[in-house]
Amino acid sequence: MERELLNQSKAPIHEALERFRHMRVVPFDVPGHKRGRGNPELAKFLGEQCVGVDVNSMKPLDNLCHPVSVIREAEELAAEAFGAAHAFLMVGGTTSAVQSMVLSACKRGDEIILPRNVHRSVINALVLCGAVPVYVNPEVDTRLGIALGMKREQVARAIKEHPNAVAVLVNNPTYYGICSDLKAIVEMAHAAGMFCLADEAHGTHFYFGDNLPISAMAAGADMAAISMHKSGGSLTQSSFLVAGPKMNAGYIRQIINLTQTTSGSYLLMSSLDISRKNLALHGKEVFRHVCNIAEYARNEINAIGGYYAFGQELVNGDSVYAFDPTKLSIHTLDIGMAGIEVYDTLRDDYDIQIEFGDLGNVLAYLSIGDRAQEVERLVSALAEIRRRYKKDPTGMLSQEYIPPEVVASPQEAFYAEKVSLPIEETEGKICSEFVMCYPPGIPILAPGERITKDILKYIAYAKEKGCSMTGPEDAAIEHLNVLK
Repeated sequence: MERELLNQSKAPIHEALERFRHMRVVPFDVPGHKRGRGNPELAKFLGEQCVGVDVNSMKPLDNLCHPVSVIREAEELAAEAFGAAHAFLMVGGTTSAVQSMVLSACKRGDEIILPRNVHRSVINALVLCGAVPVYVNPEVDTRLGIALGMKREQVARAIKEHPNAVAVLVNNPTYYGICSDLKAIVEMAHAAGMFCLADEAHGTHFYFGDNLPISAMAAGADMAAISMHKSGGSLTQSSFLVAGPKMNAGYIRQIINLTQTTSGSYLLMSSLDISRKNLALHGKEVFRHVCNIAEYARNEINAIGGYYAFGQELVNGDSVYAFDPTKLSIHTLDIGMAGIEVYDTLRDDYDIQIEFGDLGNVLAYLSIGDRAQEVERLVSALAEIRRRYKKDPTGMLSQEYIPPEVVASPQEAFYAEKVSLPIEETEGKICSEFVMCYPPGIPILAPGERITKDILKYIAYAKEKGCSMTGPEDAAIEHLNVLK
């Protein structure tokens, strides 16, 4: 029997909050600011309407930990909008969604097949649950210095060599817009009795636009973590976790409730509700516009000379099975500047804040709030930066991905006896912590990996160029914790 379609013009959490706002309820509950009265400066800064709906769970507003009314209805609407069997509102960011996804599929000692260029949240989940990674080292585009997707042959080999693995995890897409052949990987995983999980932090729009790479749910994946706040327009830290029909929704809820707050923010939840409604009703039109301005920007930037705004020409049918046309990634090394240097110059000299700069590239994140005039300003600034600062690129590093040597599981290494050494004395040692540039948050080193001369050279160069380095106990990254 065909399921009756839901009314996607509804936003049940938002509507319940509007009803609540017009009631004269006397608050003897938390939060303690009491609709802003207890913190006038905060109320002035955020606005009376905002603090007035920063409320606690109560019967008319449901409870995120065990939704039975308006939150449940919002999740059902989201599941339909994303083509999923189940959806969960997440208020701990996509990090929380990714960790809940991995923890739902894996337990201590289980193997999980995944690309090494994953966000740290994936490896964090392995530290928590004790699962063991089987890394598929992606190919690298040597010109751009970026990791590509997983090749079908690599995934098939990993499945054959690790038949007891419980899941395969795929980035859909990478930060740079690179997509693997997700549908083929799903089929391989399912044929081997494994789950297929997707980190769709950067792929919200795949569910709503035309002529975009396939979404995880459309490809038949079992779970996907979706950053609604990135390209979908909701508030920072709000995301969705979606699941297919084979997954046990009650168990997933239990896993989520292990780590997610019991004080879910109604500001975040209502933003998810309203944003889902907006994309369900207007997504095709919105993302058609985003694709058009991204393509215009690529053409204009490539016409400047010296920059390379890459796009569909990278598609090779395997390690780059598809490309996300909304991603405006720009290679900068040919003008003699590291991506992070262009990033800093755009912000400091031109008041333009882009998403990130790494050693060889910058990413301008285009989404539903962008307009052509801002793109014009970016193009003009890039042209002026080239004119003012272009120099000989000889000797610049470009490699953004160094294949790791994994010696121990992330959990084993993270909790092992360790010693702090000056970073220059750590070559050959086993790292027990993370080192990464953030964004993009892909570890250069993860717990359990051997520290090599190339990695130390990369870290020193990234620090010198001004990359935002995070992860180690020593914030200055002059010492690293290594296994005794």
